Amino acid sequence: MFKKTQISMEHIRACFINSGSHLCKHWFFVSLTLFSLISFITGCSSFNGTPLEKYLGADTNLITFSYTIADNLVQRANPPLVPHHPDMPVLVTTVVDNNNLKRTSRFGRILQEHIASRFVQRGYTVKEIKLASTLKIIPGSGETILTRNLSLLEGSSSAQAIFVGTFSYTQTTMYISVRLINPVNNNIIATDDYQLPMDDNILAMFGLQRLDSQDDMIEEPPRPFLNSVFN
Repeated sequence: MFKKTQISMEHIRACFINSGSHLCKHWFFVSLTLFSLISFITGCSSFNGTPLEKYLGADTNLITFSYTIADNLVQRANPPLVPHHPDMPVLVTTVVDNNNLKRTSRFGRILQEHIASRFVQRGYTVKEIKLASTLKIIPGSGETILTRNLSLLEGSSSAQAIFVGTFSYTQTTMYISVRLINPVNNNIIATDDYQLPMDDNILAMFGLQRLDSQDDMIEEPPRPFLNSVFN
């Protein structure tokens, strides 16, 4: 089946370039139209954050994205993580804003939940750690590290790794940095970096929206009319 398709496409291309026949040109433009139509119907996240997002964009699949983060960290961990050991859990913390490490967000909590799910699916015991006084995160030079006093972190004495992550965003792009840290010595055993377009759904998680007149600008959504009347 694949071979027939390959020959057919080569034939169309050869006809279009060499013979210039009307029929071959017709086939070419029909194929191009069908491809454009399929792209329009299904959408593509590569258009997100651009003026074409509302026409050709697609929702960023945060589940798939989170699973990719967990899979890559497991693959790159050195020393490797040990699955199927309930007494050696992986602690998963909330992904936080790099400019305000003490503030959580809907986006960060969603990533935490999906990443934790993926670790469990791969056979690791997981404990979720919400950002609280028991978890000390020290800001400095754009990095996130755990406090030296790990006794404050419940379960850290038996954990084989702690997942931490930060994000920063511009008007069009979000940058995400994730790490697995050894709780004994704070050594980084795996790290990875990603970027996402600031599409409309992600903007909404932060209470932002894109200005219609300037596609590269974002602002807070307008307050409800009744709020402005009674406040």
